Amino acid sequence: MSKDLFLSTFKNFITQYHNVVIVSHVNPDGDAVGSSLAFSYFLQKFGIKTKVMIPNDFPGFLAWMPGIDEVLIYDKNSEKGVQCLNETDLICYLDFNAPSRTGLMHNDLCHCTKTPKLLIDHHRDADFTQFAAYLSEVETSSTSELVAEIIQYHGFDKYLDDNIATCLLVGIMTDTGSFAHSIYHPDTFEICGKLISPTVNYQYIHSKIYNTFSENRMRLLGYCISNRMTVMNEFNTAYIYLTKKDLEDFDYQVGDTEGVVNFPLMIDSIRMAVLITERQGVIRFSFRSKGDFSVHEVARAHFNGGGHLNAAGGTLNCTIEQAIEKFLQVVPQYKSLLTK
Repeated sequence: MSKDLFLSTFKNFITQYHNVVIVSHVNPDGDAVGSSLAFSYFLQKFGIKTKVMIPNDFPGFLAWMPGIDEVLIYDKNSEKGVQCLNETDLICYLDFNAPSRTGLMHNDLCHCTKTPKLLIDHHRDADFTQFAAYLSEVETSSTSELVAEIIQYHGFDKYLDDNIATCLLVGIMTDTGSFAHSIYHPDTFEICGKLISPTVNYQYIHSKIYNTFSENRMRLLGYCISNRMTVMNEFNTAYIYLTKKDLEDFDYQVGDTEGVVNFPLMIDSIRMAVLITERQGVIRFSFRSKGDFSVHEVARAHFNGGGHLNAAGGTLNCTIEQAIEKFLQVVPQYKSLLTK
């Protein structure tokens, strides 16, 4: 479905439904939460009843966002989550494109075979056959930007308000690393310019996201760089690893490792940075890169993941030592691309 077709038919499509559940991916980030909340507020303007549901808790630095107190966290109240899925007319997938990305919610979503589904996402490798309607644009900064485009098409003057604008700015800001990557076209900045107003303060939003560290989170960041970062100069690569004990020692809270992977990229020669963490029974990889080196390809080929050109993720079911060993075996395969 082309973007033009989606936008032109969206209003007729969405107003068929009266009770909508908006779901996003496990370990929800600023874009998952921001796009979902903004889309929920937008649909409510058509008289549609909405519920935002996320698989597990959100990072603490998002706790101030408008509407966050109404979000249903599935792993804290799965009975209510199942009830919402059973009663809804439409399920909206935002910021992911496969049920497998929803953790414990996966099985219950897969049981909703008769419920129509809508997709708004910017990740690769979507199976569009499962959706009644979809807007999937890989070369877009964030799902929040796509939601902003939908609202803009129908009229910012009619539908944009401070809550929607704030949520969209959070999503775009966080998924671009504060506008450091994933900017594919000038429209991203143009839309953000329209979201900011005398009553929507960009500096306040930025501060709430980036300047609310706990002491433990700040000390964890220092520990990552001084004790857990390895620079592989031969491959223009750096990686940081954190064990389960490391996280426990710093009283890890959801979101405390957000942005850590970006710090090695501040080294001039580094083209790929990786954060490897041991938590929730699996090893999680977060990849970032500079220029045209595709961490999506690395994550997809070797680490059961994927994402975008310069930002991707993956997982392995193994020990932290085995995960690091595999990573060290994979990196040399990309030497020519990393050092060109």
